[in-house]
Amino acid sequence: MDKILEKTDRLLRLRNYSPKTRKAYLLYIKDYITFSKKNRIKDKRKAIEEFLLDKHKRKQSPQTINLALNAVKFLYAEVLKDPQKIDLKFAKRNKKLPVVLSREEIEKIINATDNVKYRLMISLGYACGLRVSEVINLRVVDLDIDELIVHIKEAKGKKDRISVLPERLQNDLRNIIAGKNANDFVFGSNRGDKLTTTSLQKMFRKSLIKAQIKKPATFHSLRHSFATHLLENGTDMRYVQELLGHTNIRTTQIYAKITNPKLKNIKSPLQ
Repeated sequence: MDKILEKTDRLLRLRNYSPKTRKAYLLYIKDYITFSKKNRIKDKRKAIEEFLLDKHKRKQSPQTINLALNAVKFLYAEVLKDPQKIDLKFAKRNKKLPVVLSREEIEKIINATDNVKYRLMISLGYACGLRVSEVINLRVVDLDIDELIVHIKEAKGKKDRISVLPERLQNDLRNIIAGKNANDFVFGSNRGDKLTTTSLQKMFRKSLIKAQIKKPATFHSLRHSFATHLLENGTDMRYVQELLGHTNIRTTQIYAKITNPKLKNIKSPLQ
């Protein structure tokens, strides 16, 4: 197994897969091999089906099951060079609407964050529609404060994009990068290296509780709120798609369901 995992990791690195994806693929491939050996299943298709069914029985999400299937497909097609195609369909994804915070709720969360650095990180997450990893990976050179532009480099899917900065944060951003070099992290730790996504997510949860907001929101909800509020303001969906870095417009269209003015104008029959 160790040789297979070593070869898999090497191939994933050569294909420039993200560290997060590499870690997940190696975990699921190891899990699959262990499962097959433990249950003594020699037929490939049966082994994969039983492996995925076991995850379903343990109530793992469709996203997790699909990721596990992709990892196993990579194992057979790219690592083992098995010519036989794995003809299995992906699990249906949950069609849940994203958790969106109101403008007032976001202000409460920001105001509940006492730490200046984390307050600015949360503000940027909402103001620019950034993922948690994109916030912590920001470098000084990525900010064009005068032009109110932020460059997000090698984001999800290794894609670069541009988003907007609000005037309200100009002075705060100038203060936090003062004395730093172009390649320094905007939000570096006290040791000078970048912060972890876990630390920012923990701070967001603390601020959420302190602000007494009951919604099951995460840091990613700031990105959902950014998109929803832009659409509510009348921004064209194509521009929102570009700002979010979505490849497919259908991914962006989920926010149209939340902002549908026709639905919002309907009054309940209970008066």
